Amino acid sequence: MTDAEDLFLGTESGNDAYREAVERASAAVVEAVSESATPYSGASPDRLDDRFGGVECLPDEGQPLAETVEEVGDRILSDSVGVSDPSCVAHLHCPPLVPALAAETAIAATNQSLDSWDQSPAATYVERRMVDRLCDLFGYGPEGDGVFTSGGTQSNFEALLLARNWFGRERFGRRVEETGLPHKAKAMRILCSEAAHFTAKQAAAHLGLGENAVVTVQTDGDHRMDTAALDATLADLRKREREPFALVGTAGTTDFGSIDPLDALADRADRHDLWFHVDAAYGGALALSETHRERLAGIERADSLAVDFHKLFYQPISCGALLLRDGDRFDLVERSAAYLNPEDGDLAAPNLVSKSVQTTRRFDALKPYVTFRTLGRERLAELVESTLALADDVAALLADASDFEVLNDPTLNAVVFRYRPESVGDEEVGPLNAAVREALLRNGDAVVGRTEVGGTTALKFTLLNPKTTVERVADVLDAVRNRARTIAVADRQLRR
Repeated sequence: MTDAEDLFLGTESGNDAYREAVERASAAVVEAVSESATPYSGASPDRLDDRFGGVECLPDEGQPLAETVEEVGDRILSDSVGVSDPSCVAHLHCPPLVPALAAETAIAATNQSLDSWDQSPAATYVERRMVDRLCDLFGYGPEGDGVFTSGGTQSNFEALLLARNWFGRERFGRRVEETGLPHKAKAMRILCSEAAHFTAKQAAAHLGLGENAVVTVQTDGDHRMDTAALDATLADLRKREREPFALVGTAGTTDFGSIDPLDALADRADRHDLWFHVDAAYGGALALSETHRERLAGIERADSLAVDFHKLFYQPISCGALLLRDGDRFDLVERSAAYLNPEDGDLAAPNLVSKSVQTTRRFDALKPYVTFRTLGRERLAELVESTLALADDVAALLADASDFEVLNDPTLNAVVFRYRPESVGDEEVGPLNAAVREALLRNGDAVVGRTEVGGTTALKFTLLNPKTTVERVADVLDAVRNRARTIAVADRQLRR
């Protein structure tokens, strides 16, 4: 039987085993990153399915860790997406900063749990201090408060959970979290733009309101919520005796990076007594920049806001936060458990579990804490600003190319476009761009995003990586052309 002392920290042999394990794992990661000549190996779904189909994940007897780590490097890391590669430009999937990776190691090894103070003494105060600083960053006053989350999906869900419970008390005079939704709740409505993230509908489904409770508002030419359309929608809802209770603004839509007119939306929320939530999972990092933070004007008026650190803050997944302008409103989800936060316990000890929809929760606040302390606001802002400047340059590059069609004027660092040479008809454009994207991934040229604009497939660069250059993007565009020519030749041969 294996000596347990070799398997856990806290003994000499366990500590030595830990150092060796971390060193081996780090070496495997560095080897996978340095030896990869592409952002992806090109391994197909079928190939990966075949590879792991016969793997015994829980064998009766184990093997030395060195063998397992080597296997992970050869069979898993080698066919992982290279998020740090400058040609990996598809999604809101950032290259993580080295200081954050160091923090991730400490988080895993110390295994603090933020559901009670006696499981996370120092960690609790670090999260509280980070929340205070984030409230300052986004313009909330001393009454602001927040909690770290797994990301935008959880933050948006909890914000709308709070909004639902608030409305239940305000409109129905009941604690719906205890007694359930009344029959009249069928009329409750959430408003967001037609370009908002799908998590608004997902949250409505989870909250018992149904996806049909979400009313989408038309966007303008810049893919931002149209305030005139919002006014008309609110008037129509009132006329039909519906009950709008929450308005969701977006600071950085997934496809275009568009930012809704937050100040104007805050005015409407005040006028109609709506809970105003801002999904700033993508664009929240603009608050770091003295140059660009004005684009978030009005965010300080939001009742709640979501921010993701595993996007433009360059933190490893997962790491997000939900912030409230009035922290007392966390009482809308407050919960007590005798084994975590007994009523007769030490009142001086912070109680974070009452602010979260999770119980056991990682010390993810350490990642931005270490990053912020190491880089400082100005250097972080420079990283963000460089990617916004890159997006403008890439959009100009596409606009100057006769065989490409650029579909947005970048607000953040998302650039949407199509390959559209004169020889390709309108009906062929969508299928060609879809096929080109698959070929780029399959051949390891680049990882490029895909979306639909006007019902037709389009391609997308999400330029999060500060190491990406205009020259590298130009190489990707050349690869698009080359793959398109190859596809065209293959199509002609099939027709013969």
